[in-house]
Amino acid sequence: MSDATPAAARPPEADASAVDTRKEQSRWFRYYRTNGRAMNAFLTLVIVWAVFAVNNPPLFLNPIFYNAFLFSVPATIFLTTSLVFVIVSGELDLAFPSVVGAAGGVFMYMVMSGFPVMGAFFVTLVFGALLGAGIGLIVVYGKISSLVATLGLNFFILGLVNLLAQGRTISAPDAVGTLGNRILTGKFELLNTGLQVPMHFVWSLLWCVFCYVLFKYHKFGVRVQLVGDNTDSARQMGINVERIRVGVFIFSGVAAAIAGAILVQMANMVWFPTSGKAYLLIALAALFVGGTPTWGGVGTIWGALFGAMTVTLIPSGAVGAGFAGYWTDFLFGLVIILTMIAHRFSGARVR
Repeated sequence: MSDATPAAARPPEADASAVDTRKEQSRWFRYYRTNGRAMNAFLTLVIVWAVFAVNNPPLFLNPIFYNAFLFSVPATIFLTTSLVFVIVSGELDLAFPSVVGAAGGVFMYMVMSGFPVMGAFFVTLVFGALLGAGIGLIVVYGKISSLVATLGLNFFILGLVNLLAQGRTISAPDAVGTLGNRILTGKFELLNTGLQVPMHFVWSLLWCVFCYVLFKYHKFGVRVQLVGDNTDSARQMGINVERIRVGVFIFSGVAAAIAGAILVQMANMVWFPTSGKAYLLIALAALFVGGTPTWGGVGTIWGALFGAMTVTLIPSGAVGAGFAGYWTDFLFGLVIILTMIAHRFSGARVR
């Protein structure tokens, strides 16, 4: 005998309930397929934090612990979220660390020349856009692999910056505490909790909102996704593929310039010629943890934000949780591998 109820014997309410259940499951399934990468990145951040917090609850439940975290994470956020556009378009930018260093040098030169901090900041953005445009033109119209071209340009620009600076650092202590400096990197205490929120963290969150709107709703972001998904189809739709790809390098250059100017001010108006060099692997790791794969057409801004926060938390969090320093690389690798496996189930490969 069978336990199944014949269809004719089932009341209509049961069929309606089954249909509603399938619709609900389908709705949630579709939501996960659409937003799963960002959700995976957020879940990764929560799990990493929970593992650390379990090992040292008093430290990780103390708001003061996160002062250094909020101070250091914005540079990675600016770089990672802009790289989403580059990767989704089907290109790769490994030259952004050199743009960070060069832009920081331009910012310091402008400040030392008498420019106010905010004026020097906007000039630096223009410089980053021009440098990004140059990189994009070489890659796109030179028809060179972006991996090879941007790697070579990264070494070239870093080397040129070091030659011009003769390896010396530059400082402008008089600019510390000025109005522009406080606007960009000042701090305020959050609700008398002891948590010092830096302004550049607030700006990084606003930048994420801007990137999300640009990526999701503006025609530039939509075209970036179309170009990365299928270049031939994008051309047939009348999209100037070359212009879009140059545009993503310009956007990456602007973000790198922001990071360069921010890093100078984080160091109390001291510029190091190699200031952006350490961010190459960090930003790429955050990008992949955030759910942006290498093949183009797919990416998430909020995932990049959570990925940046995760990779920034790991070094200080591991030490705070009692792990020895040599655990850091292992934890980085483990998080990247497990997150990429999770991303595999949140959406089909586009290409």
